[in-house]
Amino acid sequence: MTTVFPRTIAAAVLAVVVHASPSAQTGAGPQGSPPVEPKPRPDLVAYPYTEADVNFMAGMIPHHAQAVAMASMAPTQASSPQVKLMCERQLVSQRDEIEIMRMWLRDRGQRVPAANSTRHRMVMNGVEHDMLMPGMLSDDEMAQLAKARGAEWDKLFLKFMIKHHEGALKMVEELFATHGAAQGDDIYAFASDVFADQTAEIERMQKMLAGG
Repeated sequence: MTTVFPRTIAAAVLAVVVHASPSAQTGAGPQGSPPVEPKPRPDLVAYPYTEADVNFMAGMIPHHAQAVAMASMAPTQASSPQVKLMCERQLVSQRDEIEIMRMWLRDRGQRVPAANSTRHRMVMNGVEHDMLMPGMLSDDEMAQLAKARGAEWDKLFLKFMIKHHEGALKMVEELFATHGAAQGDDIYAFASDVFADQTAEIERMQKMLAGG
């Protein structure tokens, strides 16, 4: 893989955008009531954005949500401590990033997918379609993973998650290849971070599959 996305971005931008606390963003209602959705913050939108930016953020939410669903099976189905630890880390990072993407869309007055949505809704020729994003597992593949246990689950999870991550890399590449897209430092920093993190995880999972 030779794709590199160099740009000078202040570390503070990445720290604020990517590592913001989701608990501070989502808030909570009175005991027994659903969480209170944060209000849009249009005054914080400092850069123009494109349809490609919106589609990337909206499409990456269900992509991450499916990864959360996959990793959530680990406590009862995985056998490898190494795989379990990777799943724990993925749950934290993917859930955090889902809330960051939802806030990004909310601040711009865009439709905000549910945090657990695993389909991307797009309008094509005036008709709404629910679609899977690149690399996402089919319903049959998710069912296959759900039935597996022990070492079989570990191997299947790594195989499927590598495919899943490769789809996310493709989405980032397509975003950066789109004219005028990812011009804001916030989305550029976020997408670059996704690319770097998931590239590194693919390499670790490949070594784990190979027994390294």
